[in-house]
Amino acid sequence: MKKYNVAVVGATGMVGNKFLEVLTEKQLPVDNYYLFASSKSAGKTIDFMGKPHTVIELTEDNVKAHKVDIALFSAGGSVSAKFAPIFASQGAVVIDNSSQWRMDKNVPLVVPEVNPQDIDWNSGIIANPNCSTIQAMVALKPLHEKYGLKRVVYSTYQAVSGAGVAGYNDLLDGLKAFVNGEEYQTKKFPYPIANNLIPQIDVFLPNGYTKEEEKMIKETKKILGDQTIKVTATTVRVPVLNSHSESINLEFNKPCTREGIIEALKGQKGLIVIDDDANCKYPMPKDATGHDEVYVGRIRIDDTVESGCNIWCVADNIRKGAASNAVQIAEYMIKNNKI
Repeated sequence: MKKYNVAVVGATGMVGNKFLEVLTEKQLPVDNYYLFASSKSAGKTIDFMGKPHTVIELTEDNVKAHKVDIALFSAGGSVSAKFAPIFASQGAVVIDNSSQWRMDKNVPLVVPEVNPQDIDWNSGIIANPNCSTIQAMVALKPLHEKYGLKRVVYSTYQAVSGAGVAGYNDLLDGLKAFVNGEEYQTKKFPYPIANNLIPQIDVFLPNGYTKEEEKMIKETKKILGDQTIKVTATTVRVPVLNSHSESINLEFNKPCTREGIIEALKGQKGLIVIDDDANCKYPMPKDATGHDEVYVGRIRIDDTVESGCNIWCVADNIRKGAASNAVQIAEYMIKNNKI
């Protein structure tokens, strides 16, 4: 079996660490792993795959000095803008977790359970969607195929891990200060997140939406390959450490039934239905954390429209919403000889 060389760019960050965890689980046919990070982390040693790996400084010369087949990126948009084309020019396929390439018409935006066929037309860069979009797509794909999506209304409840280590610490340190009756100055969020909700994720745009909301709107249409779907979103940061939750209201072009919706969802790869009202069974963040599957429940017909429903969708935003989705793309390419 052919073996590959894989680079992890941003290996010392929260998602980078998760890349290493998922790669250890997957055990892909890889000869060499090269761990890249900024000059601040260069030279550090990371124990990975049973042996020490020295972190390599991300420079053009160092990229060119290593033969790489697949490069998993989680180092921010500006880093990706500069270095993804360099890796690609050296023959690697970059799978990028930033927003840099997502809406580029020449770059596929991929959720493997939804549109793996788009991997085929990459030109050296594949974009990983936004974390909140990824989990929604796994749930919406079978419903779009069966009923045709007319309108989507997203309301998200996003965990602090989506804001990285600084967001994680803002909640933990804020809760500690609250319990002790102390003042706490946030380091990541504009307001305290402990015992609070913040209806803003990323910056505001001139139309009043945030950039996170715009991402979900545009990415939904690109991934599903249908620009006619009407999409709107409200994204909210909540005091949960990990795993995003979403309330999704859907309107369809064809008549639907609750039974038909559940049947379609249960047939979707990578999705688990937990929907048992009688026993108060429904997905929660604690259920999704540490797993790659997307969980759906609270499935109800919306009788305020001709054909529609409400669903509740939960997934681990660092695993499925970032690292695992990217590794799944790499795995698909290797298994199907796409590289």
